[in-house]
Amino acid sequence: MGILYAILIGAAAGWLAGKIMKGGGFGALINIILGIVGGAVGNWLFGVLGVQIGSGLVGDLLTGVIGAVVILFVAGLFKK
Repeated sequence: MGILYAILIGAAAGWLAGKIMKGGGFGALINIILGIVGGAVGNWLFGVLGVQIGSGLVGDLLTGVIGAVVILFVAGLFKK
């Protein structure tokens, strides 16, 4: 159940990150995939920094969105 939860939160985070990064996205499907990866990156990044946004669904979603925005930004640098 944990993997399914992570995929759903990552998908939502990727979609939101695509909306935030207007013009920086790669299309809905790729943004969702990058959101799933971004969720893992966000968890790792906040763990290294010692930051905790919150707990539960909202905290996981915010962490995923921030991680996905970072991933989309870095991927956008290679896109050009």
